[in-house]
Amino acid sequence: MANRPLSPHLQIWKWGPHMAISILHRVTGDGMAFVALPVLLWWLGSLVSGPEAYANFSAIATSPIGYIVMVGISWAFFNHFASGIRHFVLDMGAGFELSQNKTWSILCPVIAIVLTIAFWAAILI
Repeated sequence: MANRPLSPHLQIWKWGPHMAISILHRVTGDGMAFVALPVLLWWLGSLVSGPEAYANFSAIATSPIGYIVMVGISWAFFNHFASGIRHFVLDMGAGFELSQNKTWSILCPVIAIVLTIAFWAAILI
């Protein structure tokens, strides 16, 4: 067997907000790829297909389940955006101090929720 360092496994690592937000970043990216992109394409297709197709899209998008999906998509976008900025700062070599990393990891979902509420308030008011 080679004399090399062993890779740490999940039983060694202590879970924290930085790990959760990193995983959530990947989940929201996948969610936007598999949910938001088809909804966007459906919306664009209904725009070019005429008033009847757009009315069908609009009726479904403004139903209670439609609002839940749309709010979820917008939250995923804002969460992915906020944690993407966090990852960008980390890639530049800043923000690795434990307290600073934990603070920004907790603030990312909070910022996403605030931006989602502001976004929907602007649309609905």
